[in-house]
Amino acid sequence: MASAPGKATSTVSPLHGTTPLPLPRPLPASAPPHSTRRGERFELPALAASVAAARSRIALRAGHWGLPDTIRDTAELVISELFTNAIVHTDSDVVRCRIEATGALRLLIEVTDQGPGLTKRAPHPADADAEHGRGLLLLDALAARWGVIAPDRATGCTVWAEIRP
Repeated sequence: MASAPGKATSTVSPLHGTTPLPLPRPLPASAPPHSTRRGERFELPALAASVAAARSRIALRAGHWGLPDTIRDTAELVISELFTNAIVHTDSDVVRCRIEATGALRLLIEVTDQGPGLTKRAPHPADADAEHGRGLLLLDALAARWGVIAPDRATGCTVWAEIRP
């Protein structure tokens, strides 16, 4: 993609940093079990070992809800990245997660930390030999849509992603 002189190009989609939250709030306890909308909330300690627990939890739920393997596999990568970012880049004690399946072809993921939120700068490609710095670019490549809910709208920073086949 060519850019105008003096303007930098970005590999991040124009959806980066959007804040409209596409996630409806939790189902009422009286929702029938055959409802096409299923969800779960959980929180885990902000520890490296919890990343695997979050990944296992989302894989179990996706399987239980009958989501395609492609959605499950992508969701495992996405929650691993979001959870890891929450523990590496904040001083959080816990990380809260919410997952919600709508129908059989859409999974929404929210990960909320206790941090101040993302910086205003756009993600950029990491150096070839860097061990870190590709997370949001990976998220951008895997998610149909994603965004950030500013901490002034909730406790901590929430990053959400929508996964579709």
